[in-house]
Formats: sequence, C-alpha cells, structure tokens
Amino acid sequence: MYVDCVKKIYSYRFYFVFKTVEHLGKVYSCCNFIGIPTDEEQATGIERKTMEAMKKGLDPYSMLKPKEYAGTSEDPHIVPSINKKRMVGCICEEDNTAIVWFWLHEGDVQRCPSCGAHYKLVRHELPH
Repeated sequence: MYVDCVKKIYSYRFYFVFKTVEHLGKVYSCCNFIGIPTDEEQATGIERKTMEAMKKGLDPYSMLKPKEYAGTSEDPHIVPSINKKRMVGCICEEDNTAIVWFWLHEGDVQRCPSCGAHYKLVRHELPH
C-alpha cells in the first residue's frame, strides 16, 4: 500500500494521512492505527515495569496501603526491608504522643519492648 506520510501536529502527537484510494484523507494514529494510544502502549522504562507489576497484583514501590495485621505471634505486622535490619517505631497506645523505637532484625518474630505487639522483617527486593 502506498503511503504518503504527511506529519500533522495535533495536540503534540503525530498522525499519518494515507493517500490511497481506500484510505483517502483519513487520519490515523502513528502508534496503533486505531486512535489515541493507551497508557500501556505509551509507557516505557520504570513506568512500564510498574504498570506490568500492578497488573500482576504486585506492589513494587509500596504505593498501596499496607495490609492490616493483628500484631500477634501468629499474625505479626510485616515490615519490608532491603537490609537485614530496620528501625521500627511503635505507637503503643492510640492517644500516645511518644514513639517507641527499636531495631527489628531478620529472622524470627520480635516484640515491641513496651506494648508487646509482634513484628516480622521480610526481605523486599527492589524491582529494577
């Protein structure tokens, strides 16, 4: 099919005008020949990896609200970390103004030294 590509700028996008008998004068998008491309078609780099991970149900950059845990030894609060230990702050009572800080190490479940809530460190790898 003979295509005379005439570039037209329309809202910062390039379009092709086909100069054939069957497509005379019609304007098509340069990406998918159907219309305006979707976010998935335009995304590149880290944005594309993030969108693909979100479709699989993953949360690569901890953008979503964390899950609620009971804080017991059977259901501890999960703390993601890229290191083998992490500093954790626990507000032991709802109206407390002081934060109890302690180191959480990889391995077994650990308790808050003040209120006894249980925490567990889980290794979290960065997506890139």
